Amino acid sequence: MRVVVTGASGFVGSHAVAALRAAGHEPVLLVRDPGKATEVLPAVGVVDPLEIHQADIRDAEAVRKALGSGEAVLHAAAEVGVTGHGGDLAGTNVAGLANVLGQAVELGLDPVITVSSTAVFVPPHGPVITLDSPLSSPRTDYGRTKLDGERYARALQGDGHPVTIVYPAGVIGPHQPTLDSMVEGLRAGLVQGWPMTSGGVGLIDVRDLATALGRCVEPGRGPRRYLLGGRFLRWSQLADVCDEVTGGRCRRFPAPAPLLRAVAALLDAVKKVRAVDYPLTRDAVDLMVSMVPVHDAETLDELGLRLRPVQESVADTLRWLVETGHLAPRHVGRLAPPARSEEDTAL
Repeated sequence: MRVVVTGASGFVGSHAVAALRAAGHEPVLLVRDPGKATEVLPAVGVVDPLEIHQADIRDAEAVRKALGSGEAVLHAAAEVGVTGHGGDLAGTNVAGLANVLGQAVELGLDPVITVSSTAVFVPPHGPVITLDSPLSSPRTDYGRTKLDGERYARALQGDGHPVTIVYPAGVIGPHQPTLDSMVEGLRAGLVQGWPMTSGGVGLIDVRDLATALGRCVEPGRGPRRYLLGGRFLRWSQLADVCDEVTGGRCRRFPAPAPLLRAVAALLDAVKKVRAVDYPLTRDAVDLMVSMVPVHDAETLDELGLRLRPVQESVADTLRWLVETGHLAPRHVGRLAPPARSEEDTAL
């Protein structure tokens, strides 16, 4: 099928383009910056030219023109504001989402797939997140825009439109064009240490998520929802995984939730006047200390998906961070590339 992909120059979108190609589909790119897309896609193995439509998803007319060239759509574009880097949150996560999903159903595209987040269920109302879990009542601008977009997508489903909503947890893996909150947090844990606090994190490899999104491209299935919580780890367990793959010992420090919230609020205030290279924010803490496991067994069974080991995902992410200069080799122990000899350097 011809699948229009928004956010194709981003982390999830670029990997999804590769997965769609591997599944025999024809991706059609809807991106703000075609130059960025042509730079990003070769890293994930997409080297052949693809049809590209330059459009901002906030521009309804441009979006409609691009959608008219496809049979299905995968909406992966979003602004993530958890660590303070968000742009036009409402414009992208609400108005932009409505431009894509609403016009796609008007044009008869099937399926209409949108990438949401398990964050729409946090803070959770129980010890496990399921598809029956109620939506959250977020405090933050980012959370509210994600919730508004979620309600719009669900309204379309309620009217019987073939909208598929996929809810991934924290996405990690190699080849991330711009570091997001999860990978920033992983880097910070290696460098500054891991806070030992309540909650935990669900980790899903971007390559597994991309495969799942590709398998959602099946017309005639009607409205669907899929949870992809990945591997849930307490913070001590994530530190242990980092130790296992690097052969080192990560620093750990006790951080009760009230203290962590207070420190994060102070950092938020400091960041308004000076740069601080640490991704902890009050918004991030709300997710960190509240997250619970996600029941995604039905999703994995229906899509025939087998998740790779979390150790592999973490190791591949750390190697890529070193290769791209985001992390010093000394922080990843045995994952660091071998030092070049003087003879190699001379060559």
